[in-house]
Amino acid sequence: QVQLVESGGGLVQAGGSLRLSCAASGSIFSINFMGWYRQAPGKQRELVARITSGGSPNYADSVKGRFTISRDNAKNTVYLQMNSLKPEDTAVYYCNVVSNLVNVWGRGTQVTVSS
Repeated sequence: QVQLVESGGGLVQAGGSLRLSCAASGSIFSINFMGWYRQAPGKQRELVARITSGGSPNYADSVKGRFTISRDNAKNTVYLQMNSLKPEDTAVYYCNVVSNLVNVWGRGTQVTVSS
């Protein structure tokens, strides 16, 4: 079993910043990808950013230049630094971890950006 614990969501004004964290624990072997997805009300879940075990990131076009993903392999933790937040970034953000054996989702953390 792999467990994910997310933290860092909240309410922020437009232009502000938040940092999300997701720590993985349990039977973790050879994590390939760690990433963040989001789902806004009435919309499908979408990729925000993900990062490989080697540290190569990729981002959704909508967050490029504003969000930065990073990971600490020793702690099995992934971070998402979100700057210049916009109201359209409001969503539930989900952590996702993919290894050779598992594809695990966190329970989600709410990010609300007020205008």
